[in-house]
Amino acid sequence: MEYTQLGRTGLSVSRIVLGTMNFGPRTDEADSHAIMDAALTAGVNFFDTANTYGSREDRGRTEIIIGDWFAKGGGRRDKVVLATKGFGATEPGAEGEWPNRSRLSALNIRRSVDASLRRLRTDHIDLYQFHHVDRETPWEEIWQAVDVLIQQGKILYAGSSNHAGWHIAQANETARRLGSFGLVSEQCLYNLVERRAEMEVIPAARAYGLGIIPWSPLGGGLLGGAIRRAAETGRSAEALANTAVRDRIQAYEDAVDAHGLVPGEVALAWLLARPGVTGPIVGPRTVEQLGSALKAVELELPEELLVSLDEIFPGPGETPEAFAW
Repeated sequence: MEYTQLGRTGLSVSRIVLGTMNFGPRTDEADSHAIMDAALTAGVNFFDTANTYGSREDRGRTEIIIGDWFAKGGGRRDKVVLATKGFGATEPGAEGEWPNRSRLSALNIRRSVDASLRRLRTDHIDLYQFHHVDRETPWEEIWQAVDVLIQQGKILYAGSSNHAGWHIAQANETARRLGSFGLVSEQCLYNLVERRAEMEVIPAARAYGLGIIPWSPLGGGLLGGAIRRAAETGRSAEALANTAVRDRIQAYEDAVDAHGLVPGEVALAWLLARPGVTGPIVGPRTVEQLGSALKAVELELPEELLVSLDEIFPGPGETPEAFAW
């Protein structure tokens, strides 16, 4: 496994991030524990989750599964850089039925962190991420709450997820003014099919020293060999019904085949080679899927293939040129 620093911090994390969104809804607890054991054995030390992961009826279940795994001992918790998220409510219907159970008020941040700590059965969260931007809460209040939690030892770093470039700038300029450390990472939608983050989110993140953690690195399955495997179910099936999308995915699979490579591994390797990317989040449902993802770390893509990928999936270009002319 290769490691890198998380943004401008001194924290060393694996280039592959273990996503846990499937733990509970699609992967039972025993298999989830097996995947986490396999990840540690392979050197993956960066685990990502969220307070709402589980299911609509059982939000928080994923954190509980991880907490039960930590409780097995064997140095599991000490070896893991643990990232979770807060914003949404864990109680069904709480967003509309009772105030202060969601979003990023100082009150809800405190409540959410304490609840995650209980479910995760740990005394601290290494990276606490804001799952969405809160347009109603000032950053001064957010940083006040975060700084208190850092002083209490409950969290070590703060990161963002699904924030625009100007949100990142606003957050870190406010932190600078207050003497806070600010955001250290941004978790954003980024893959070969969806490259809009290159316009402003990634430039802002790099300018402020944030590590970039792409989610959905396989584009909802489109980049994992959807046509080759005839795995046209769910989001992939709907997307492939569009002729233009299907033609691009076919061209992608043909280009990958010409080099004797595996589509999913190529998609991950492409992200690993992008400037500023800490590591993509992979969400395996099985130990075998994790093993395939790990191969991407050692995969160096041929220049000819990189050129082909840019032709098939052109990026949006730099700003303001991308939208001004």
